[in-house]
Amino acid sequence: MSALARPRQNAGVTLNGYRELRIAGEQFGCSPHQLTQDQTQQLQRIASNELALEQLVLTSPEAAQVSVPNSQLEAALDQIRQRYESDAQFEEALEQNGLATADLRDGLLRELTVEAVMELVGSRGVHVDDTEATLFYYLHPERFEKPETRTARHILITVNDGFAENERGAAYQRLQDITRRVQRSPKRFAEQALKHSECPTSLNGGLLGEIRAGTLFPELDSALFSMTEDELRGPIESELGWHLLWCEKIHPATLMPLDEVLPRLQEELQQRQNKRTQKLWLKQRAASV
Repeated sequence: MSALARPRQNAGVTLNGYRELRIAGEQFGCSPHQLTQDQTQQLQRIASNELALEQLVLTSPEAAQVSVPNSQLEAALDQIRQRYESDAQFEEALEQNGLATADLRDGLLRELTVEAVMELVGSRGVHVDDTEATLFYYLHPERFEKPETRTARHILITVNDGFAENERGAAYQRLQDITRRVQRSPKRFAEQALKHSECPTSLNGGLLGEIRAGTLFPELDSALFSMTEDELRGPIESELGWHLLWCEKIHPATLMPLDEVLPRLQEELQQRQNKRTQKLWLKQRAASV
């Protein structure tokens, strides 16, 4: 077998079977024969659009310039095989859908060839250099902003009506007592957390860490991001119980350094440029046939 493979130009109806099997799995998580009538119609529309695009690409002059290594084709085939518990199950699934391994290989080869052609076409696009990426960075600073975070600690007394000391009113009073002690001596927060908090964070002085908005229970999140630095607030009730919250430090939003984002940004902009080139090429191909 050659180390390079090319798709057959007239692969026959079995490729439609492969395409339908793949689309049914990707879109609906089942085999084509398990689809409802509406799902079957959706599948047929998708398959028809894919086929038209595939034909447009595979009949282009660029298709003659690419080949798919057999190693890549076999790797793609093995990836599908591994979805099944055994080779027997794999062969049975193909048989149920009127396919043989050769049909599957043909379908994969055509897909990989289309990908190779589109990659070739995209590579002809304008190269995005450091200057263009840097300009984008300064024109769109909001894209590279690290949001404000807050270092917080808390003390939790849970509410559990199965225990007298954790009934809602009793738990509230216990936290009130802790709050008064901490207000008199804020340096005791970690000590009081270790002694009284019923959260695993008690072992680290109640430290919740550096928190982004939207990551805590709504009641705690709302309180934390309305507090000033070094402010104590509580009791605050959540679905867990009563909390004493300490906003230990506010870390303002900052702009990520250019050298940190430049490689990823340049890659992203290049991918966008390649896609624009591909879309234009497809439009021109469609107009020429």
